[in-house]
Amino acid sequence: MVELSANKATSKRTLRFRSMGIWLAWPILCIVATVNPAAVARSAAETLPEALVKAYQSNPQLNADRARQRATDENVPQALAGYRPQVALSLSAGLQAVRDLLPDNTVQGATLRPWTIGVTVTQVLFNGFKTASSVRVAELQVQSGREALRNVGQGVLLNAVTAYMDVLANQALVEAQRTNVAVLREIQNTTQKRLDSGDVTPTDTAQADARLSRGLADLNAAEVALAISKATYTEVIGEAPSQLAPAATVDRLSPNTLAAVTETATHEHPAVLAAGYDVDVAQTTIKVAESSLLPTVAVQASASRQAQSDPTLSTSNTDQASILGQINVPIYDGGTAASQTRQAKELASQSHMVLEQVRNQSRTAVISAWISNEGTKVALTAAESEVRAAEIALQGVRREAQSGQRTTIDVLNAQQDLTNARTRLIQGQHDRVIASYTLLSAVGRLDVHTLDLNTPDYLPEVHYHQVRDAWHGVRTPSGQ
Repeated sequence: MVELSANKATSKRTLRFRSMGIWLAWPILCIVATVNPAAVARSAAETLPEALVKAYQSNPQLNADRARQRATDENVPQALAGYRPQVALSLSAGLQAVRDLLPDNTVQGATLRPWTIGVTVTQVLFNGFKTASSVRVAELQVQSGREALRNVGQGVLLNAVTAYMDVLANQALVEAQRTNVAVLREIQNTTQKRLDSGDVTPTDTAQADARLSRGLADLNAAEVALAISKATYTEVIGEAPSQLAPAATVDRLSPNTLAAVTETATHEHPAVLAAGYDVDVAQTTIKVAESSLLPTVAVQASASRQAQSDPTLSTSNTDQASILGQINVPIYDGGTAASQTRQAKELASQSHMVLEQVRNQSRTAVISAWISNEGTKVALTAAESEVRAAEIALQGVRREAQSGQRTTIDVLNAQQDLTNARTRLIQGQHDRVIASYTLLSAVGRLDVHTLDLNTPDYLPEVHYHQVRDAWHGVRTPSGQ
């Protein structure tokens, strides 16, 4: 009878742990389905390139900077206006009451209606090369603004990648934690039944209850993180996320050595190029300031007609026309022009220092991105190895539990180790993709053309050529 009871107990325990083994295998399948591209990639799933296209087309920050660049383009026609004549039309008319007292003490009165119309054309012939220098400054500002726009575009695309990967990873983590909670509930129920049958002590049930509470807290934290990442995704991409497909790295688009990425960033990163154009702007601004110290030559032509209605005058209309040449030579303006020149020279020195600072920052950023990218490769490999080892360990603990050599809490601990390993694997895949895009951004190549996105590239030079030689009109090329 004792032997029979023992066999029955062993049989029940084996059945119980076999049933538990099914539950413990379920989270593995769920997480694998989450991180395995072949398991989740469907035609309806949105891909990372598709999300990047939406961000590139509709992101408010990027569209605002495009409008800023279009406004900068207008500096060029404003500077070119210095080459063009200035035409002014004047017209005056009114009523004039006149009351004359004659020598014989008689009074004569009349209401006059005089009017004058005239046109004046002024053409500057020489202004100390101020116009030429101003045009050069405006063109360099346009070049600098384009690089700044490209840099903003890189930031928006990198934010979009981060938002996409955050949602993708947090969705996987939520599913992992939900499965973990389901397993913990099953273990809790099993432990309670064993307590009722006298197989375990209240300590075992307390351990199961505590582990379930921790699992619920972890699930809540994962759900909160997912909700926040979805809100960020909507802000950056322009619409709420649905089903997202796994993303691949872009290591193939970056140079394959640290020296190469550093050299590329120094010559191609938009922040460095923009700072270089700013140096040229500052240098040319010195010439604009110095132009105030040089003479100005202008020609002015005017024509006018004046009409009088006074009957006492010998003429009723007067026509005038003139062409005048004018030369202004500055002698002393109180030191304003000299001070402006000195100020421009100091600002030019500052721009040189800023350029060196930007180069150093770019160099530091690209080295950090390279190291981080290489580090994520090692971390991901380690996480994959950890998952494989945790799976083997869990299988061993389950077999030992079936033979009575392990307790429920041992199986629970092994399952928790596997869940933690899967969590680190998901985070490692998340970091791996973002690190590769961060490196591409640090190099200066995170753009629509390099990524080969299915969207037309925004070309700022189109608007520039539309407005550069515009002599008149207040409507923008877009019709505003």
